[in-house]
Amino acid sequence: MGGCRSWDIFCTVIDNYGDAGVSWRLARQLAQEYGHTVRLWVDRLEVLARLTPQLDAARASQQVAGVEVCHWPSPFPEVVPHDGVIEAFGCTLPETFLAAMARRSPPPLWINLEYLSAEAWVPQHHLLASPHPRLPLTKYFFFPGFGAHTGGLLRERDLTRQRAAFQADPAAQAAFWQRWGVGPARPGERRISLFAYENAAVAELLHVLAHSSRPVTCLIPEGRLLPQVAAALMLPLAPGQAVERGMLRVQVLPFLPQDEYDRLLWACDFNFVRGEDSFVRAQWAARPFAWHIYPQEDGAHWRKLEAFTAVYVSGLPPQAANALSALWQAWNRQTGVREAWQACEAHWESLAHHAAAWEKHLAGQPDLASLLVQFCGKML
Repeated sequence: MGGCRSWDIFCTVIDNYGDAGVSWRLARQLAQEYGHTVRLWVDRLEVLARLTPQLDAARASQQVAGVEVCHWPSPFPEVVPHDGVIEAFGCTLPETFLAAMARRSPPPLWINLEYLSAEAWVPQHHLLASPHPRLPLTKYFFFPGFGAHTGGLLRERDLTRQRAAFQADPAAQAAFWQRWGVGPARPGERRISLFAYENAAVAELLHVLAHSSRPVTCLIPEGRLLPQVAAALMLPLAPGQAVERGMLRVQVLPFLPQDEYDRLLWACDFNFVRGEDSFVRAQWAARPFAWHIYPQEDGAHWRKLEAFTAVYVSGLPPQAANALSALWQAWNRQTGVREAWQACEAHWESLAHHAAAWEKHLAGQPDLASLLVQFCGKML
């Protein structure tokens, strides 16, 4: 039987948790759902340890959730490559490892797992081959995406069922909030999670939430935005603290492990998310959301934001689509958030219905891991 039964996944961590988060989710899924041997190489284990508390960042090699997690050292040791090799998000493989890949017969299937985009060119570039200029190796570009002829999205086999069960179970939700020190909801309250890069518009957002017509609790996981939230509220903030301003209660959460962050998204009525990992998980939460895209120096992020916006809002009534598009633009341009948020509130039911329909639409498509395994079966 062809295909990969073992994998090496390489991930470098630059300045955010998304790359490590995506790599870890894929590694865990290949190990747990497909029974594959997976070795995950990460240059900063302390970052992955925050997402996966059972990981000991001081150990160079260990088994976690069926995955062999290894520190990516320099110089890189002599190791025998597995059947498949994934370099996540364009990280550069060690030269010694490339040489070992070239010596292996047959050579491993070499995958460059790219960043997610809804741009029109993605299906044409998905699975394109790139021969190595010196070695007898070929790299294939694997592009996640939102439709046919792409690599799909990361989604564990039982994710939709788990999410639906949690959202239908008040006791499970109450236990989650109690676990993180969040009290019962006030009558008519909306709960909003706020996870973003630094954003000057956060003061404006908190102001409009404080003047809402109904109670709002804003849950803020510890992260890069917290100092700006503290400045806006003119108070030092730390995990566990709660502050009230008008109709708004701001509660700071510790940095949440991946699985608990998923539950936060499931438990909230609206989610502000950032980057790639939380952006995808917000869509699986079947709740309305706003995306703070990672800024790029060449402005390429604006094209990515506009491409996804067009795809996502296409099923909304025109006024609701315009309102949500305006909020995403305002949040990323860091101005005009008050008016944009108020416009979205006027279409709350439409946005909530659409988020659930969008999740159902995505769940009907093949997931990234299954498409990756299928591609390997064809190539090896």
